[in-house]
Order: sequence, then structure tokens, then C-alpha cells
Amino acid sequence: MDIGSKLRDLRIRKNLTQEELGERVDLTKGYISQLEHNQSSPSMETFFDLLNVLGQSPAEFFTEERKPQLVYPVADQTEFTDAERGYTLRWLVPESNENEMEPVCIDFAPGGSFKTFEPSPAETFIFVVKGAVALVLGTTRHEAKAGETIYFHANQQHQIVNAAKGASRVILVATASYL
Repeated sequence: MDIGSKLRDLRIRKNLTQEELGERVDLTKGYISQLEHNQSSPSMETFFDLLNVLGQSPAEFFTEERKPQLVYPVADQTEFTDAERGYTLRWLVPESNENEMEPVCIDFAPGGSFKTFEPSPAETFIFVVKGAVALVLGTTRHEAKAGETIYFHANQQHQIVNAAKGASRVILVATASYL
């Protein structure tokens, strides 16, 4: 474990300069720099003082962080098919409804339509991969074909429908998950 780098990362996350951290634990900016570059080792008392200011317990500090998953294989994706409405919804990132963005892939059968959504604070981006879709936003209809995008604030009732004679596919990314 690189203790100096971890101390530096914590300091930066707390939005503190080396000088500000040093003042809070009665150390010089130079000594903080030495610690962060692993050129010096603090006493236990100093180390605990640093952790206290940085808001971490020794157990938290020495617990290795799990690296976040960045690649999600197809096997991790979840699908839901609504045959009556004529669409298949695929969540591209597991548990994405807990994140700031929720990316999904929607395949529309001919005549298919996604459910109607009530107004929300979300922003929504749609990329039309294949076919054409229409966004009915309030009382206005907006159409986009393959290669085009739609971006809107979901502050009105809205629905996405297949506007092509054949099948259509979109990638949709929504904030403040409402899917």
C-alpha cells in the first residue's frame, strides 16, 4: 500500500492544501509533502491526527478499496420484454438506477411504444441506432431516424414510440432514473 499517495488522495478529496492540512495538525507544508511522497514516516500520534482531520479511521484507511467495475459484459445485462406494447428493454449497467445516469437499450417491434412517463426532473438522451422513433413530449411530436439524437428535459408527460414501418432500436440515457 502506498500510504503517501493515499494520504494525498484523502487530502485532495477534503479539498485541503498541504499547508491547510499541516496547520490543522501542527505540521509544516514541507513535512506533509514528504509524507505524501513517502520520504518520511509519521509517528503513530501524528498519523492518527492526520486521519482524524481527513475523516477516516485507521481501519478505513488500511482497507483496500475495491476497484470500480468499468466494463459490463452482456451476461450482466438484464432484459424485460413487454410483448403487448411491443418493446424489449435492456439495462446495460446493473443497478444503474442507483447511479446518476441510467443507460438502456430499447428494441421496438413494428407499432411498438414505450410506456407513458409523468413529468420528472430528469434529462434524457436518446440515440437512434436503427429505424426511427418519435418522442411525444406533452402535445408535441418529435421524430428522429437512425443516426440522429434526441435530448430533452422530462418536465412534461412523454412517451417514445416506434415511427418506422419495421423494427427500431435506441440507446437511451436518463438522469434521475425514472425508467
